[in-house]
Amino acid sequence: MNLEDAQRLDAADPLRSLREFFQLPDGITYLDGNSLGALPKATPERIQSAVTQEWGQGLIKSWNTAGWIDLPRRLGDRLAPWLGARPGEVLVADSTSVNLYKVLHAALQLQQGQRRVIVSERSNFPTDNYIAQSVARAHGGELVLAETPEEIAGLMDERCAVLMLTHVNYRTGRMHDMGLLTRWAHQAGALAVWDLAHSAGAVPIDLLGCAADFAIGCGYKYLNGGPGAPAFVWMHPRHEGQVWQPLTGWLGHAHPFDFDSEYLPAPGIQQYQCGTPPVLSMTALDTALDVFDAAQKLGGMKALRAKSLALTEAFIDSVEARVPGAIIATPREAALRGSQASFSLPKGVDGYAVMQALIARGVIGDFRAGTPELLRFGFAPLYNGFADVARAVDVLADIVASGSWNAPQFTSRAKVT
Repeated sequence: MNLEDAQRLDAADPLRSLREFFQLPDGITYLDGNSLGALPKATPERIQSAVTQEWGQGLIKSWNTAGWIDLPRRLGDRLAPWLGARPGEVLVADSTSVNLYKVLHAALQLQQGQRRVIVSERSNFPTDNYIAQSVARAHGGELVLAETPEEIAGLMDERCAVLMLTHVNYRTGRMHDMGLLTRWAHQAGALAVWDLAHSAGAVPIDLLGCAADFAIGCGYKYLNGGPGAPAFVWMHPRHEGQVWQPLTGWLGHAHPFDFDSEYLPAPGIQQYQCGTPPVLSMTALDTALDVFDAAQKLGGMKALRAKSLALTEAFIDSVEARVPGAIIATPREAALRGSQASFSLPKGVDGYAVMQALIARGVIGDFRAGTPELLRFGFAPLYNGFADVARAVDVLADIVASGSWNAPQFTSRAKVT
């Protein structure tokens, strides 16, 4: 696909107007929305208003007058339809890791000590496995890791308490069948916990339809809430009233402003709130969700998913055709592919250096160490288009063919890779 082909496809894209909601620097092809989403144009002004008016003028009154205290539930209600959940079931709070700690503890408590094994996969995002190790130790259990996706089913035996998976693998972009794996977990007597960090806002999710038990995810990737944006947490309503989450902070209390000395959990998802909400970060996420309201009017997740699949397929095809020796790590089958494309390069070609050379020429993806080393490119259907695919592959092919990546300024590794 050349640039002219890409421009024709972009002109026919029913979602093309959504790109205008974002501040994308001139000369930059941004394909890293799976790590940090782009800045919505409305966000700076909205945060400025929250600072100068709500905080500066309203002061502490704004907890009531500006609705600060209700942000965790209100944002959760806005997210719920994109997660296959209902209003009142999702809470925006804390970080993904903290929320995972809460729900894993709750899930193991639901097992009443009869099972203590958490099953996941070795290629899961490391922090999820670190948190799971900690929770398993606290309950006298262990974390058991599958080496491949095909091994997962065999590990769900009579010892398995919880199946914990990231819906879309952060390295390869492979998407698990949430409904099938949740069903297998339940048949084995286990509960299913899903991390939606690499899928929320980019691929279809149906938590209720899949009968999942718990889910968590972040707000700064495809949801575009900004660096360090607050995360979200969901619990299936069938578990309400059966368990407490372990971080029993004051805003998870049924009556926080009664200032009781004894903890009484709030009903439902509200008890998963712990401390005071970060208002400015939540304001940024709230503003970013306005773009999803606009997307809903243009076909919603069905349209976003169709565009995502078309972009990733075009990118994979082009890389295979123009970059000799590239090994695609992302599944070609649409049902198994998230909204990213990952590949490795032949031995002797430094993937990190290639990515730095790409960034120097205005094409931003990211690099992940491991075996193999992978170059990742995330496609955010809200703002990426086919011209981004064409330009990225043009630059990539030139860098690899010319060997220009092999320069000192590209091979010296920075702190954040």
